[in-house]
Amino acid sequence: MIESVIFDMDGLLVDSEPFWCESEMSIFSNYGINIPENASTATRGMRVDEVVGYWSAKFPNHIPDIQQVADEILEEVKRLVIEKGNPMDGALQALELFASKGMKIAIASSSALSLINVVIDKLQVRKYFSIIMSAENLQHGKPHPEIFLKTAELLHTTPTNCLVLEDSIAGVIAGKAAQMKVIAVPEAAMAERKEYNIADAQLHSLAEIDDNLLNSL
Repeated sequence: MIESVIFDMDGLLVDSEPFWCESEMSIFSNYGINIPENASTATRGMRVDEVVGYWSAKFPNHIPDIQQVADEILEEVKRLVIEKGNPMDGALQALELFASKGMKIAIASSSALSLINVVIDKLQVRKYFSIIMSAENLQHGKPHPEIFLKTAELLHTTPTNCLVLEDSIAGVIAGKAAQMKVIAVPEAAMAERKEYNIADAQLHSLAEIDDNLLNSL
């Protein structure tokens, strides 16, 4: 029985994945690292410090301070969210549906808490969330299940009674590793990736969530 719902944020609640791509390409170029636009899919779902570490390993001696570069990327993403961030299709309807059922709702995001707060204020959805969890201070980021297990603990919910909503492969893996039900909502360009097959359901958008789907999980 699903008691609690855990939302990812970037690319699931808010259309921020293009902002991450734009910010990473821009900031990395300042350090002599030129990554192709589609290369950001390799690090989707990771914490920003892990993303910087990933590219630092591929381009040794380019990045002097991983945290400094991570902070620069984060600040640019926040600026873009404030300027032009919008909810993903069906996001507001899904939040209202779960709230109407009396379910506990949380965010569990790899992003920094400062960005999570920017997003939920931009979308005006703070009222829906009883728990707001960032992986920034956890030992492990996704695809490790730590963030989802910690969120379930704070929700006072057994992991098997939680539903995770995710767009990234790393997030789907983390949710299943936590023994939770997982609905994947990948972007169209990623939808055929076989890694999504482990999800309990795969949708084109959150607008497809309804009682029939929830009852089938």
